[in-house]
Amino acid sequence: MNMPTVAVVGRPNVGKSTLFNRIIGERKSIVEDTPGVTRDRIYATGEWLGREFHIIDTGGIEIKDEPFQKQIAMQAEIAIDEADIIVMVVNGREGLSQDDIHVARILQRAKKPIVLMVNKIDNFEMRNEIYEFYSLGIGDPFPVSGSHGLGLGDVLDEVISHFDNLNFEEEEDDSIHVSLIGRPNVGKSSLINAIIGEERVIVSDIAGTTRDAIDTKYTVDGVDYTFVDTAGIRKRGKVYESTEKYSVLRANVAIERSDVCLLVLNGEEGIREQDKRIAGIAHEAGRAIVIVVNKWDAVDKDDHTMKEFEEEIRKQFLFLDYAPITFVSAKTTRRVHTIYPLINLCDESHKRRVQSSTLNEVLVDSVLMNPTPRDKTGKKLNIFYGTQVSVAPPTFVLFVNDTELMHFSYKRYLENRLRQAFDFTGTPIHIITRQRN
Repeated sequence: MNMPTVAVVGRPNVGKSTLFNRIIGERKSIVEDTPGVTRDRIYATGEWLGREFHIIDTGGIEIKDEPFQKQIAMQAEIAIDEADIIVMVVNGREGLSQDDIHVARILQRAKKPIVLMVNKIDNFEMRNEIYEFYSLGIGDPFPVSGSHGLGLGDVLDEVISHFDNLNFEEEEDDSIHVSLIGRPNVGKSSLINAIIGEERVIVSDIAGTTRDAIDTKYTVDGVDYTFVDTAGIRKRGKVYESTEKYSVLRANVAIERSDVCLLVLNGEEGIREQDKRIAGIAHEAGRAIVIVVNKWDAVDKDDHTMKEFEEEIRKQFLFLDYAPITFVSAKTTRRVHTIYPLINLCDESHKRRVQSSTLNEVLVDSVLMNPTPRDKTGKKLNIFYGTQVSVAPPTFVLFVNDTELMHFSYKRYLENRLRQAFDFTGTPIHIITRQRN
């Protein structure tokens, strides 16, 4: 299901990151009382009254040419372009500034719903400070104390009130949705063209050429597929390109709509930190994953090169030990035919359901082979029974005598046993422990 995207925007040092952390319930954004400390957009998922949404924390926008201001302004404009709803944050202690007026004018050009939040209103007497912000002409100001959480509920009520006016077209079909994710210029567009055998996506050597997400439907051997190319960001106004920072949000959106993700690596360049970052998003989202090493034709190799590269992938992507790997060349189409069987295999694993009786037989055998751990007092973990509660990804609940006794290493052991018994190639699996009353 597609979720609305909310961007938190404003000049530096008005409390955007504090608000962001309050909404998502964790300190994911660095908070420091220094203007410009948040240089990159940061993405997370928030929830209010049962309504989920993506939220983007941005750097500030300023008129002055301070260090990083050009880059921060660029990122904020990109976030505005990506958002469905914008929360503009101003500083109630400092009052209205020229920078606030500048930000408001940028937001008005976006022609999207704007919620104006006056932050740092820490007591009732300070509420009189909010009225000057009416002059911005972007709606009623909401007084909030981000550090104490006061008034934040009113802001979120206003944010979600706009959700019903958003038009998300949900395409219900039985095709396997496949997204190609990875850094710019690893060959995602070329790979789609090679997979479907026609020039449906513009291909260029310039990183970030693809501007919009393009869905390509294709049928092979009676199986329907929908390929989603993870696009870059549209160039808008004076937003200049820095493609390494673009790919994460687009990957988020594509992953959200996918059954299987093809993580495309550049065989020429090797593995980069951005590759691991994007792979982590797909893993945490619970999507099936196939690792595709592209541009293999351009690699100088001998009889050991492929094995050595695969070993390096396993070393760098320890959390993707379940993902199959294939080496291809989109340019020559060599070994591209190996991708479809892997997509099918991973999709089947991702949606596999196991009968409770069979699951519990495997659990009993697993405990016999490797008895459950004890804590320092000698108390032993007892697994009473297990059941599968969902698919995509396969999720299992184990009812135990004490959840604190389930050590990470033993949970990992059980996961490996389930993989051996039921072949969950290409998909993460989740094991949840519940204490039986």
